[in-house]
Amino acid sequence: MIDFESVFKKGRGVGEDGLFLKLARTTLSISRFGIVVSKKVSAKAVERNRKRRLLKEAIRGYEKELKKGVDVVIVVQPMFGAQNLAETKAIVEKLFRKASLFA
Repeated sequence: MIDFESVFKKGRGVGEDGLFLKLARTTLSISRFGIVVSKKVSAKAVERNRKRRLLKEAIRGYEKELKKGVDVVIVVQPMFGAQNLAETKAIVEKLFRKASLFA
């Protein structure tokens, strides 16, 4: 289970196209991801869950290429406008490159 509070306190952050990423190093041999989609993004749970599912699937596509031993929290901001998986993957890839998460 990812410790969101410690990632927000001691992690460094980068942003890209309506997504904000905080990451912190850990001693674990795996990387862990958390996604935050608040009611500010959409009042409808269906829309928030769709954005969360799109992000999970986009992250899953890059799992093998990413560095190990980091906790990552992705915060979706209201201006995030990706409507399909291809757009989401493109934004996630830019965000991961900016954060130097690729091994």
